[in-house]
Amino acid sequence: MKRYQIILFSAIVFFVLGWQANVMYMNKPAPKKPATLLEKIKAKKQLDVIILNSPTVYYMGATQEMGFEYDLISAYANHIGVDLNLTIVHTIEEALNMSEKGIGDITSAGFTITSERKKKFRFGPQYYMVQEQLICNKTMKKAGTFPSDPQDLLGLKIMVGTGTSFVQTLEAVKKDLPEFTFEVSNEFSTEQLLEKVWKKEIDCTLSDSNIFTINQRYYPELVRAFVMTEQKSLGWILREGDASVERSLYEWLNAYERSGKMAELRDSYYTFLNIFDYYNTKVFYKRLKNRLPKYEKYFKEAGEKYNIPWTLLAAISYQESHWNPRAKSYTGVRGMMMLTLATAKQMGVKNRMNAKESIFGGAKYLNSIEKRFPPEIKGLNRWFFTLAAYNVGMGHVHDAQVLARKLNKNPYSWSEMKKVLPLLSQKKYYKHLKYGYARGSEPVRYIKSIQDYVDIIYKKR
Repeated sequence: MKRYQIILFSAIVFFVLGWQANVMYMNKPAPKKPATLLEKIKAKKQLDVIILNSPTVYYMGATQEMGFEYDLISAYANHIGVDLNLTIVHTIEEALNMSEKGIGDITSAGFTITSERKKKFRFGPQYYMVQEQLICNKTMKKAGTFPSDPQDLLGLKIMVGTGTSFVQTLEAVKKDLPEFTFEVSNEFSTEQLLEKVWKKEIDCTLSDSNIFTINQRYYPELVRAFVMTEQKSLGWILREGDASVERSLYEWLNAYERSGKMAELRDSYYTFLNIFDYYNTKVFYKRLKNRLPKYEKYFKEAGEKYNIPWTLLAAISYQESHWNPRAKSYTGVRGMMMLTLATAKQMGVKNRMNAKESIFGGAKYLNSIEKRFPPEIKGLNRWFFTLAAYNVGMGHVHDAQVLARKLNKNPYSWSEMKKVLPLLSQKKYYKHLKYGYARGSEPVRYIKSIQDYVDIIYKKR
């Protein structure tokens, strides 16, 4: 073979081999990118959330799970098409510890976004603005001890919870006033400390404005003395890693805000104050004359059918709706007896706004609750227990009975139970109970109010 033929042959061989190598390289699959945090969440089909058991974050209501942050994070989980898997904690400190260990995907605990916390944790978008406020009992005004500025804090008994941002706020006050002292408790939540202020066991405490708004309806003697900080943002703690979840949250929250759903949710929990309604006697007497006659026959018929005193049914209905057949609440309950959609379906109520249907549905539901209590609960006690379950939920009533036994109290006596139920709002008790936090003093007041209505109706009819 001649020299030029050898060169040509070699060139062809190199070209063919190079072409084959290039084809093989082009057909080789590209290296797979690691899954993002958001993709991993979608792959496991659940969002793992550490959530605080408290009235502003998450709690078990009478018939369903509730809470501003619970509703918000549920909406996000629904948006990304996954289920919500909750790990419930009972203190801010516990929530922070679990976050530090990287447990779960998100922690929801009403965290204010502070510079100290940002050094340790990654926060998602802000979803609510609050201010830290000094809350005291208004009776201090008569005693001349009501504070109007930080200088007035000297000599007062002030307590805040461990792990809260309030500790840092008061430490800053102490730098300017070295003689100032305060207590830090690892036993009481902010809600419990507000109750202690109401009971005059301490002078004042610090509270975020949203927590105070919810609690003031229960403790009207509490008042804001002054604002301790500028407005701060609340945010969820996210797990470390890529920014996929953070980006997803920002996009979703912007859309949620634009849709008006966020404003509706804020109003639901922080504007409408109809969780518990203290009656106005003058208004009640007026409605007793103008409204009750329209529905009295339904109360009597339903009471006879389900073996419930009609005056009791009427009193419950007034407490729930003020005898307004078109009444509605932010929680989704409707009508004269304020039934949930699920309860209405269960009781065969097709139209909750129909007064007769609602009254009969409510009576049937009360009857079904009453039958679930054991025969040891007798007489009027049975109706007190039934009303408590109607108001706060059967699960919480059972928890209170469990607690009553532990405290050597009679779990079948309402006079004993009305002392135990309020303990369900105290962390040292509810953290060991199945259904957790409940505002246990609410059913006690609820029943007392209904008793007053029954007495007035009976006397006036």
